[in-house]
Amino acid sequence: MNVNNYINDLSLTVGESVRVKCPSCNKREFSVTNDMGTILYRCYRNSCNLHKGGRIKVQLSKNDIREYFSRTTREVEEVQFSKPEWLVKDNQAIEPFCTEWDLDPDELGLLYDVKENRVVFPVVKSGVMIDASGRSITHRLPKWKRYGKSDLPYSHGNGKVAVVVEDCISAAFVGGGVYVGVAVLGTSLSEGHKRFLSQFSTAIIALDPDALPKTLQFTKELRGYVDNVRALRLTDDLKYRNSNDIEKLTALGV
Repeated sequence: MNVNNYINDLSLTVGESVRVKCPSCNKREFSVTNDMGTILYRCYRNSCNLHKGGRIKVQLSKNDIREYFSRTTREVEEVQFSKPEWLVKDNQAIEPFCTEWDLDPDELGLLYDVKENRVVFPVVKSGVMIDASGRSITHRLPKWKRYGKSDLPYSHGNGKVAVVVEDCISAAFVGGGVYVGVAVLGTSLSEGHKRFLSQFSTAIIALDPDALPKTLQFTKELRGYVDNVRALRLTDDLKYRNSNDIEKLTALGV
């Protein structure tokens, strides 16, 4: 395969980086970055003939440059997210909620919204809180509230296999072991979600039982970002810890 054509087909925007299958060795070790019109590429597999990498110059349009600086501004705003002063550490206030769902507030870094009586799940990037999602523990509406404008998901756990769910409680539960729980906090996948999920070797779509069309749509959309995408048909939300659902997840063997 022609490397230049392969890279052109990726259509990277200015500042965008991806790691995809290498056109030479066919391993997912090929890194490509659009650095202000200079495309830098390299395969991280030592035995690959593209290991030393290279660069390609491309012409930037005014729209490319405008979008780059617009996106950079948005990213700076994310990092500079200012945590409201009424989001505090108060394990006692959220203890009933944490007990009900068997959540460890210290492990998850949970906070308490004093003004609106919510359990708050921080959205963290590079160790910095850039957003949060709050769950009402009374009858206050909306049940879930987003505090910032980041399009990144809430996640919990470590590993190379992501389990994509809808809410933070499910993500916190499933991310406690070998999986990373990823809550999309909405009805669709944003570009931020897709970029975040591209770091994983496998993504398991595990939405609630009534969301089959959305499950299929997510599976289709992620196939361009993640090598192995699987759909899991659940009996109930994962946060309810249905034994059949846990067995199905474990049986995937990933």
